[in-house]
Amino acid sequence: MSHEFSLQRAIDYVDNGALIRDLASLVARPSVSQNEGKPENLMAYLTEDIGPLLNRYGFATEIHENPLRGGAPLLVASYVENRASPTVLMYGHGDVCNGEQHRWRDGLRPFELVQEGDRLYGRGTADNKIQHLINVVALGLLLETNGKLGFNVKFLLEMGEEKGSHGLREFVTAKRNELAADVFIASDGPRHSPATPTVFLGSRGTIAFEMVVRLRDSDSHSGNFGGLLADPAIILAHAIASIADARGVVRIPEWLPNSLTDDIREALVDLPHPLNDPHWGEPYLTPPERVYGWNSFSILATSSGSIDAPQSAISGEARAIGQLRFVVGTEMKDILPSLRRHLDAHGFRMVKLSQIDEPFKATRLSPGHPWVRFVCDSIEKTIHKRPHVLPNLGGSLPNDIFADILGLPTIWIPHSYADCGQHGPDEHALLSIAREGIKIMTGIFLDIGKCAPGRSRHREA
Repeated sequence: MSHEFSLQRAIDYVDNGALIRDLASLVARPSVSQNEGKPENLMAYLTEDIGPLLNRYGFATEIHENPLRGGAPLLVASYVENRASPTVLMYGHGDVCNGEQHRWRDGLRPFELVQEGDRLYGRGTADNKIQHLINVVALGLLLETNGKLGFNVKFLLEMGEEKGSHGLREFVTAKRNELAADVFIASDGPRHSPATPTVFLGSRGTIAFEMVVRLRDSDSHSGNFGGLLADPAIILAHAIASIADARGVVRIPEWLPNSLTDDIREALVDLPHPLNDPHWGEPYLTPPERVYGWNSFSILATSSGSIDAPQSAISGEARAIGQLRFVVGTEMKDILPSLRRHLDAHGFRMVKLSQIDEPFKATRLSPGHPWVRFVCDSIEKTIHKRPHVLPNLGGSLPNDIFADILGLPTIWIPHSYADCGQHGPDEHALLSIAREGIKIMTGIFLDIGKCAPGRSRHREA
């Protein structure tokens, strides 16, 4: 069939309501990997939802137990057309954050798809169900229409990304040969701007940690002991203030990157400014440089006493959860040790530090890589728009697993946008982005089948 027919069939999948029907089925599965979730729903998403869809399109699927205790299951789908052809490795995650029904506005429920104009509401619509659904269906429709792709596909779907991808690194390491490919292409995260496609080539790393000041086993009356007993909340507040100044500028030299080079600045120079507070962050950087080329420190939560029922008492303990988002050019192994040295040097030895979960490593592919040029040219040819190219996402993904362990060029093409409400109430996707996204992916897959960069470096075992 013609190139144009294949593109039109992909668009028809959205326009005739099939995408909404399929997405509604996926959203209805409460595949929560966090504390609200049930393990049987994670498995059911693989066995009853996405697995049968892949099988329908001719993919062989295999479900694997997580190699680590307590980890979520994984699915590997494969379509092998010709061992001499290029192989594309794709990825998605079917797990979602807690539903938190009480935080959604009236008329919306986390596990029921609701359409309001261009918006499709429901937990997992944007992160990540619609994104891997678009990619799976784009491949499947091409196979139905043309009977072939012209390349091979391996698709890895995990069910624990919202809990830090526990076990994914060990799984990919053990299955390195089975997952060998020529390029990694996936969809997650948001576009830089809703109206323009985005291609990002890595992600900022992230490390989260707890800071605790514990002075006593119980609270003390603020009248009897005020002015006599140290207040752990005040001590912790000053410790935090020593890490970053009043506009959030990081004060620890080891937490600053050395990778905002001229080529990275050039890649970011024409980007429109994202939503930003003009008096926040590094004053000598542009907004895109702050989020894609620099590091940022955040306080995710604090605790001392009860904010809903405060008592006239000095708390015995204060806690805070901190997070550093960091780019390539930051020594990840020295982030917490340098924080420890900094706190000690500023008189805060009483602040106890502990790492939370496994950190994500920062990664970045060169914007000049042949696969980047190929994908960008394909997008422009298909929809007549040049995508924004970001050296890395502002958020964090397990991209280093694919870039470092498998040694692949990594290209992400998101089908969401920044204000989608992911991880919070009223999460939603935009139907207009989904429509353009499936057209983009169909065009890329058609072009890979015709003239992918280079030839396959791998063969099936």
